[in-house]
Amino acid sequence: MYKVMKYWLMKSEPEAFSIDDLERSPKKTTCWDGVRNYQARNFMREMEIADQVFFYHSSTDPSCIVGIAEVVRKAYPDHTALDPEDKHYDPKSTNANPIWEMIDIKLVRKFDHPLTIEELRDVTGLEKMELLRKGSRLSVQPVRPEEWKIVVGLADRKVKSKKK
Repeated sequence: MYKVMKYWLMKSEPEAFSIDDLERSPKKTTCWDGVRNYQARNFMREMEIADQVFFYHSSTDPSCIVGIAEVVRKAYPDHTALDPEDKHYDPKSTNANPIWEMIDIKLVRKFDHPLTIEELRDVTGLEKMELLRKGSRLSVQPVRPEEWKIVVGLADRKVKSKKK
């Protein structure tokens, strides 16, 4: 039996945690904590080890996909929800009923040239991509395999065109 690879996009404000922060993390790995949206949490629950993730810088100018990470640990209780001193504290979450979860990711690749949301809007085949949907605000979202292939191809072509 073989595993079907799934693809995701996770947003982070670079001032809070950037792809450079991930690169500097021990073993280029970190937990992805602080998600407080039920749909985003449920997507994280679906993630499997080795699933691929676009790392997206949001709330910046320009917002853009800046690289790729890989899931290295499946969803487990988010300890920040239990800590009253943490900004992600949720008094409804308990050890017996941990409402919120997190995963661990590891950096795979930083894009030499980020792909801005405006560039992606004009690409054939990405018309239905969740990121580009009007009003889409989810911090964790699925990416269809065909969309993944197109975006990675764009990143690779940008590198080749800059080298010429």
